[in-house]
Amino acid sequence: MRILVTGGVRSGKSTHAESLIGGAPATYVATGAAPEREDDRDWTARVAAHRARRPASWGTVETQDLPRVLAEAEDPLLIDCLGTWLTATIDAQDAWEQDADAVHALVLARTDEVVAALVACRQDVVVVTNEVGLGVVPEHRSGRLFRDLLGTVNQRVAAACDEVHLVVAGRVLRL
Repeated sequence: MRILVTGGVRSGKSTHAESLIGGAPATYVATGAAPEREDDRDWTARVAAHRARRPASWGTVETQDLPRVLAEAEDPLLIDCLGTWLTATIDAQDAWEQDADAVHALVLARTDEVVAALVACRQDVVVVTNEVGLGVVPEHRSGRLFRDLLGTVNQRVAAACDEVHLVVAGRVLRL
């Protein structure tokens, strides 16, 4: 079973995704940047809250190499989240100021690799992502680029999933 869980920030999507896995052994795949940032106490607190909520039987992998993790999975996976994966993917190529078409091509190629690995994965996978296209148009180019790319990434991953769950205000709508 492959499920994409999407929603806004603090909508309850990670908690819902965790409940889909349950207490059985699983691997939590953290896709964000370094989990501890000395200059960002809010981020450190957020990471700590996520860690504290997970069952002790879960392992954790911190990586942006989703195709490898999907190929090597021996337990169900919870990937959290595509938004931080996208940011790390663009950061790794220092591509925020590059030509938009080149950044799109890079991200779509990486997304296609993730989707192929997701389809081939023999374990259950729950993928968390952000829904960022429902708000105002970002003022800065990087915000617009992120919003547009994440919308495309979400569509491609959703097409490879068996179910998509939208979480709003802690309520789940199965799409």
